[in-house]
Amino acid sequence: MRVRWGIAGPGRMAATMAQAFAEVTNGELVAVGSRAKERARSFADEHGIPRTHGSYTQLCADPGVDAVYIATPHPQHTDIALTAIAAGKPILVEKAFTSTVADTERIVAAAREAGVFAMEAMWTRFNPAIERVRELIAQGAIGQVPAVHGDLTAYREFDSQDRLFNPDLGGGAVLDLGVYVMSFAQHFLGTPDTVHVAGGRFDSGVEGEFSVLWGYDDGRSSTLSGSFRTYGPGRMALLGTQGWIDVHPRFHRSPSITLWRGKEPETMEFASGYQFEVIHVGECLAAGLTQSPIMPLDDTLAVQRLMAEALRQLGR
Repeated sequence: MRVRWGIAGPGRMAATMAQAFAEVTNGELVAVGSRAKERARSFADEHGIPRTHGSYTQLCADPGVDAVYIATPHPQHTDIALTAIAAGKPILVEKAFTSTVADTERIVAAAREAGVFAMEAMWTRFNPAIERVRELIAQGAIGQVPAVHGDLTAYREFDSQDRLFNPDLGGGAVLDLGVYVMSFAQHFLGTPDTVHVAGGRFDSGVEGEFSVLWGYDDGRSSTLSGSFRTYGPGRMALLGTQGWIDVHPRFHRSPSITLWRGKEPETMEFASGYQFEVIHVGECLAAGLTQSPIMPLDDTLAVQRLMAEALRQLGR
């Protein structure tokens, strides 16, 4: 099965994904949609995409498009996703899935009712390094895993015109960076029982940084942080009862990991890229699945709720 993809939104993330399609073995990029026809045409010309649409409704209705990748700002995801689902089109929705829990619940409910595939584009989970981490943990290589610690920073000069600093466009460190660290920890530890958050905000109201402590009733824990105001490595450590695994900077791209047990660490290097999540969606569709076993909708809902709780504690 070769999936014919359409991209909704001709922005920076869409351009990155368009380049990744050169490595997608079971799909091709055939269309792009935008609210402005000229922007879609320019994007298509730049990336060699054959068809353009001047609205997202037209993109979703295109009979030559099998699945839609949604790359617009977070608050625009919901309407496009619901339109695609109504048209029977599987969706890959850029993280964060939406900007609110209510919107995520709406999309998930619609996809489940319609039996249409939906997945959050959390590419980290599909990179080969993280696949290897899952294998090592399943094999008991580091014993039980009672803790995950990590950070992700992306220093930015404040710019009131930039989406990242605009609360109406889903800006702020929690939705942009927190989704990575929280999704990573939730993937390996599950959803926490307690959440404690600290951080600060820019004048525009969005948070500039956050630190999170998760607690579990069985004693496990996770400490996570992210910031637009500082530089940092962007690494993860999974601590086990018989060793630990370092996921080296920057962990969301997962270039290498080191397995520590005994006195001889073992470092492994891997390729990374957005193509792996797209290939995975194609495999799920070929198998008749309506959600991913690696990035299930319940995980997306859990992380969306955890981010909402972080925002609540930070005063948003």
